[in-house]
Parts: sequence; structure tokens; C-alpha cells
Amino acid sequence: MLFVLTTLLSNADGKWWDSHWTIRKKIEIDTTTSGFPIADQIGSLAILLRLHDGNFRFSDAKEDGSDIRFIASDDKTPLAFHIERFDGLLNEAFVWVNVPELKPGAKTTFWLYYGNAKASRADDAKSTYDVGTALVYHFADQNVPPHDSTGYGNNAEKAGIAVSGSLIGPGIRLDTDASITIPNSDSLMWSEGAAFTWSAWIKAAADQTNALIFSRGDKTKGFAVGFDNGTVFLEINGQRSQSSQKLEPNSWHHIAVTVSSSVATLFLDGQSAGTLNTGLPSLTVPLILGANPSIGGSGFAGEVDELSISKVARPAAAIKVASVTQGLDKNSKLLTLATDEVRHSWFSGGYVGVILGSLTADGWIVIGVLVVMSAISWMVMVSKARYINATQKGNDQFLRDWKHVAADLSFLDGNDLRKVLTLGGRIDARERQLVKHSSTYHIYKIGAEEIRHRLALEGADKHVLSARSIQAIRASLDGGLVRETQKLNKLMVLLTIAISGGPFLGLLGTVVGVMITFAAIAAQGDVNVNAIAPGIAAALAATVAGLAVAIPALFGYNYLISQVKNATSDMQVFIDEFVTKIAEYYGGQRSPTNSSSRSEIETSMELVA
Repeated sequence: MLFVLTTLLSNADGKWWDSHWTIRKKIEIDTTTSGFPIADQIGSLAILLRLHDGNFRFSDAKEDGSDIRFIASDDKTPLAFHIERFDGLLNEAFVWVNVPELKPGAKTTFWLYYGNAKASRADDAKSTYDVGTALVYHFADQNVPPHDSTGYGNNAEKAGIAVSGSLIGPGIRLDTDASITIPNSDSLMWSEGAAFTWSAWIKAAADQTNALIFSRGDKTKGFAVGFDNGTVFLEINGQRSQSSQKLEPNSWHHIAVTVSSSVATLFLDGQSAGTLNTGLPSLTVPLILGANPSIGGSGFAGEVDELSISKVARPAAAIKVASVTQGLDKNSKLLTLATDEVRHSWFSGGYVGVILGSLTADGWIVIGVLVVMSAISWMVMVSKARYINATQKGNDQFLRDWKHVAADLSFLDGNDLRKVLTLGGRIDARERQLVKHSSTYHIYKIGAEEIRHRLALEGADKHVLSARSIQAIRASLDGGLVRETQKLNKLMVLLTIAISGGPFLGLLGTVVGVMITFAAIAAQGDVNVNAIAPGIAAALAATVAGLAVAIPALFGYNYLISQVKNATSDMQVFIDEFVTKIAEYYGGQRSPTNSSSRSEIETSMELVA
């Protein structure tokens, strides 16, 4: 029973980052030809994970997702992450994970852990982004100015029109006159030819002419990303590059711009859509999302989500990965989430958790009694096995020494008790440690004491024992046999109780549990397998517990009783041999001068027959 409980408590799923988490899921980013082939350098990136009821068990996570953790492929190193949105009712979550050094042409894996009711929230938005990321707007907070998720704190000054169901959680809606101002800061200050990356998701409400999405500066010295007659354009210091692809209204598209020292590149849905041979101008004025009178033109009419600005020029491969992982392409093999691995334990879910959670009070009482019975039976088996093993070793050693002295019992006649107890000095100090546990040796000592006592009564100088004395010695030896056998069988009855009583107690718990289950179903009037199965499974647990008590006790009892029989047989054989040697040595010393003497000798020999 104790072994069964230990097995239930143990973990069979191998090493985990932390045993307090009961579910984990492997996440893979595949940039090989079998996934989404990327050959260029990518670097560190914050990856979006879209969790839904098809790839995440919201019922096993905490309501706010605070038990979520991300661990690197070594299953040891925690990864920085933060939760943009976690909705346990709608079964929807958006989580950003910092994956350091995404490699091209390789598979990058990490682990998502959850399922710990005692975990506290550990996500950190500031640590999710590298130092090169100067601004990230998730637009997750409605009716407040956009909040910067990086550590730079570049918050906007004005709230936009909130949209609850945008591309990635909440977003904002802009119209032709609306704008959001982002104040200048040290992290947003542009110097001449500085490196820069800008990206956002847009959904145009309709075809528009020269509509500004994002801008800074003025017509002659400025930067602008806009939407013109269904195409996206990039404009720096009056130079414009416009994409050739025309975008359908009311569809989401990823727009990005990277600027190095003298080259600016426009990206549309992860692909290069145009370039300008110019760098950034030196600017310290505010950044504008939407309409900007300083540059001219109307503001963008549509939705905007996930605005990001970096102080470095991100690689083209990083732009492509961001576009694919953040988009809605369900056929993409770039980012995949494996099935859950569940860690079953006493306190977690799984079959054991269902059974234990459905046990009624009577079931716990029966199992508790069976646990006590199991503990007692195991203690009896262990202690008896040690005792019988020591007895058998002692018997073997004593019988080996006895064979060397059995033909001559003269050492029993002397007054030196030490010689008597050591078989005339045959048993040395080492062997005494073994034979002190010997049941046969204990019987020998009884016989030796009886012989010395009888010789003292009948005359030790004659070295003769009468038939009645030998018969009395035999009776004493038989009494010693009974007492030694009782010692060997002591507490064995507890094993028979466990063998016969364990299954019956378990059956009692099962019958009562089944009765309670059916009574509860009758009271509720709900008859379905989900209502019946947990109660029946929990009721059967009592029978399993009863068998877990009885089966080890049965095996242990049969083994121990066979060893007891061996030890008893050794004692019986020794008694017969000892009495025979006594009759030969002490019954034949007297000269058979008359019929009475001959009769006593014959009687003595008959006693051992």
C-alpha cells in the first residue's frame, strides 16, 4: 500500500523545470525548409503567442494567467515575457516572449509552463524588449493615452478611439482629423543618419489620398509613413517611395520601415516594398500618429495596432518573422505549439486527481484504515525477515560446530561452564555473535543444563543417566522447541489479518461508495457517464487499496512461514540427534551386570526411536 501511494506521488514525466507546475508545452520556431525558410540573420526578438482553446487549456491555468512561465530549451533558463491580454472567459490570450538570438535555418525551441494555483504573477514588460526598442504600444488600455511597454516610458499624450477586437487584442481607430502626439525624449531623439526601425499593423477603412499614418517634422525636413490610393508610401525630406501592391480596404497589413545611415527601406507584410537613398534627418520635435498639419495631407482613417519604434535598424529577416508570427496566417509553419505534457501527481489533475477528488468521507476512512494495516504488515514482514534470517544463520553456524563434537560429549561433564556453552571451545568469539540468535543453540543450552543437573543428582562420577532422566531431558527439549517455535511465529497473525481483512475492508468501501454515488445521482436526477464515472472510480479505489494491502502480505507470509518451517525442522532434527547422542554416551557407561542394568540401557535407546 505504501508503495502504491509513493508511486502515485511520484512523477513519471522526467525532469521538469519546476515540479510545482503540472502542464508544459513545447514551442518551436522553425526557420528551416520544413517550416518557414529564413537564411538571413534575425537576432533577438519579442515573439507573439496567440493562445486559444485550441492550443491552451484555460481551465487548468489561473484566471489571470499569472502561473504562466517560459523556459528556454535547456529547461532551466527563464525567458522574459509579458501578458498583453488574458481572458479566461473568452479563452483568448496574447503573450509576448523574448527569444534571444533566433537563428536562421534552425529550429529554436522553448517551453511554456502553467498549471500552478499557488504561483504569483512574474511577467515583466520592460524586460521583454531589448535596449534598442524605444517604444511599444499595444493599445491594451482603453480610453487612456497609449502606454509604452518598454523601460523608456515614452507614453503618448492623448487617447485614441479604442477598438476592443483589433488584430492583437485591443487597438485604436483614427479618422482623418484625429491624431495622437508622442513627446520627444532622449530615446526618441534623431540625429543625422541615425539607425531606426518603425512598424505597425494597419487596416484602412477605405481608399484614401495622401493619408498620414505616422510622421515627424515638416514637408522639407521630415519623416512620414502614409496611405495613398490603396498603396503604402514612405517619405523622407520630400523624397517618396511607394509600394506597387494595392491593399484591399478593411484588411490588416504589416507596415515597417528600417533606416540605416543612408538607406531607408519600406516593408509590406514582411517583404521589401521600396527604398530611398537617404537617412534620417536630425529631429527633436514630437512624433505624430495620424493627422499632422506640419507635413500636410489628411490623417489616416482606419485601425492601427502594435506600434513599435527601435533605435536600431532591424534585419529584414526580423521584420519578416514579426510579420508572420503576429499575423493571422494559420497555415504558417514558422511558429508551432506542441500538445500539452501533463505532470500527474497527488495534487494535480489526471486520473489520480479525478479519483482522489471524488473520494467520499467513508472512502477516506476505509483507505486510512488500510494504510495503517499496510504499515503494520510491512513492519511485521521486515522485522520477522530480519529475525528469521539471523536465526537461520545462527542455526547453520551452530550445526556446523556441533558436527565436530557430537561423537564425544565429554565436555558436558566438566565444571567449566564456558566449555559447555562453547562446545568445548569450538565456538569462537566471532561465531558467538551468530549462534546467540540460533534457536537450535538455545535448545542445546536447555539440554546441557538438564544433563549437568541430572548428573549431579545421579552421580557425576558414574557418567550414567537413567532412562527416566533421558526422558525428562527429552521433555525439556520439546518444551524449548515449542517456545522457540512460538517466537518464530510471533506477530504472524497480523499478516493473516491483512491478507483476509484487507480485501473485505476495501470491498466494504467500494460498496458504500457505489451506494452513495447512485444515491447522489438519484437526488440530482442527472444520469450521464460524467456524473457516474468519477464516483465509481473513487469507490473502486478502496478495493484497489485493500488488494494493495493483501497481496504483499500474502507473498511475505508465505515466504516467512516457509523459513519458519525450515528453522523448526532444524530444531526437531537436532533434538532427535541430541537425545540419541545422550543415550549412547550416558546410557551405556554402566556395566550390564544384571538384568535391571540391561533393561535401563535398552529403555534409554528406545526413547530416541
